[in-house]
Amino acid sequence: MNVMGFLKTVPFRLDERLASLREQAKGRRDPATEDETLALLLAVARMRAPRRILEIGTAEGLSSTALLLECKDARLTTVETEESLWRSARENFTAFGVADRVNALLSDAGDVLAALEDRFDLIFLDGPKAQYIHYLPDLKRLLAPRGVLFADDVLLYGWVSGREPVPPKRRSIVERLREYLRAVREDPDFLTSIIEVGEGVAISVLRDRNEEPCDIPKR
Repeated sequence: MNVMGFLKTVPFRLDERLASLREQAKGRRDPATEDETLALLLAVARMRAPRRILEIGTAEGLSSTALLLECKDARLTTVETEESLWRSARENFTAFGVADRVNALLSDAGDVLAALEDRFDLIFLDGPKAQYIHYLPDLKRLLAPRGVLFADDVLLYGWVSGREPVPPKRRSIVERLREYLRAVREDPDFLTSIIEVGEGVAISVLRDRNEEPCDIPKR
């Protein structure tokens, strides 16, 4: 069964209010995470059952709200640079009754990550794409053993894979994403899969160093 077939077998039911807000956000400058990508993220969360979640790129807090509604025992730290989005996210967290489980930071992730010390079971990376490679050392440090790093938009309109020609103005961001993908695929501490869902997802699982490595080939 391919990924799309798998997603069709996973119940994907959102609170009606949340689904409506997601639909409204699709037409804005910072659209909500695509439905298929969110379904995969929630499936991963359901399997991992995280107690601590880190999100880079809060936007309006719709994806993180969905995560917290799915993971009833989880606490979330989320980082957003744009104040208007951060305020909207805080309103949404309150409206959906999850605000007491959220630490919403208004800051640049590049400034915040180095100061964080908690270990996270799930990290949802959906911030500035050109910064993924720069965030990676801290994200790896912050992952708990068997933690999952879920990076969104890593294929970016087919430009990163070469399926579509890269516009000249986007060559720099595409090269940074390619660097990120090379880094997580070549790191022996990660088991990484690149999945063509939405604009591409990279799921990297951090190996528990107390366990023997398995001989699963990287794709």
